[in-house]
Amino acid sequence: MTVMLDVKNIETYYDLVYAIRGVSFSVNQGSITAILGSNGAGKSTILKTIMGLIDDQPDKGRIEFEGAPIQHRDTDDIVRRGIAYVPEGREVFEELTVQEHLVMGAYTRKDRARVKEDIEKVYTLFPLLGERTNQWAGTLSGGEQQMLAIGRALMLNPKLLILDEPSLGLSPLLVKEIFSIIKEINQKGVTILLVEQNANMALSISTTGLILENGRFVMKGRSKELLENKDVKEFYLGIKSEASVKGYQRWKRKKAWR
Repeated sequence: MTVMLDVKNIETYYDLVYAIRGVSFSVNQGSITAILGSNGAGKSTILKTIMGLIDDQPDKGRIEFEGAPIQHRDTDDIVRRGIAYVPEGREVFEELTVQEHLVMGAYTRKDRARVKEDIEKVYTLFPLLGERTNQWAGTLSGGEQQMLAIGRALMLNPKLLILDEPSLGLSPLLVKEIFSIIKEINQKGVTILLVEQNANMALSISTTGLILENGRFVMKGRSKELLENKDVKEFYLGIKSEASVKGYQRWKRKKAWR
């Protein structure tokens, strides 16, 4: 398979404290890759480093998109190369309407006629947004705002869509709906890199899973295989076994890789 995004041994720090320690992974074209881990593991930091949102980071390592280096590039340049980013917390503008958000999402494009067509495609994908075209984003529910944030990113016509915690704060029913839509977006040809705490949902739709602990990956593999792994079941899916905390620590040391 063709590698679209290749991250090689990156290190990122905040205030002289390393948040990411020698992380390497790749995202194949057409795939869904899920990065899993608890709060504070460094998941969002990886995404922000890829997108150029942390000044002068990564401190070490290399990030390539479609074979070209993008580390230390301006975020605007990274977006124009075909990477769209949906941040944790949605970050919609409360006093802009749904329609205005979608038009704003296409700011890099000059094909105005196609932009109108793609807005209609977003409304087809998210019918609720189509019913709220002229409604202020600040009056939408959390689930509707998440749909809007994804729709806004899709207006860039991205090759790679990066999602940070899309299930955060949503009801179980809405989580299921959002993940179903993410899978549909992927089936339409968009490669996806997903950061998520809901390991079960993320592994159920992804091709590859990577598990992050304290700024390092401790496990990677095919998502279907990770779903059946007894350690993953216990420590990430909440399915208890007789393994002890000491056994977990031994597993982490054994599985740690850079």
